Amino acid sequence: MKQYVVFEMDKQNFGIAIQSVQIIERMKSIMRVPKSPVSIRGVMNLRGEIISVIDIRRLFNMTELPSTDATRIIILKMEDAMVGCIVDKVKEVIDIEDDQVEGTATMQGKVDSSYIIGVGKVGGGDEIVTLLNHERLVEVSFGIGE
Repeated sequence: MKQYVVFEMDKQNFGIAIQSVQIIERMKSIMRVPKSPVSIRGVMNLRGEIISVIDIRRLFNMTELPSTDATRIIILKMEDAMVGCIVDKVKEVIDIEDDQVEGTATMQGKVDSSYIIGVGKVGGGDEIVTLLNHERLVEVSFGIGE
């Protein structure tokens, strides 16, 4: 069984493994960085540490929306750094058993399948959570390994 932080983007639920999540922050001021890739919104200062911030809407080619009170930045722990991901709304932390996760072969949608590790069926299978490979999200955002 694994725990996932579930967040919403365009009425779809996505999950990131909780062991990768350092902290969840309210929207903060983000400074643009000239010549950065389109999916990078900029950098923010988190308690003295400068963190790059990925705009998940841009990465997934979703319509850009203004930030709301529900907008959050999920700070992910990577091997040697932290990276923030802007999401529309963080919903909950859920447990998903390995046998509740299906492969991506059945997935259709706007999101590149290389970002997806599987689809979790929760709530008796009524609710679907798309489980994301956060390392791949970060690699693509920064143009690494494409």
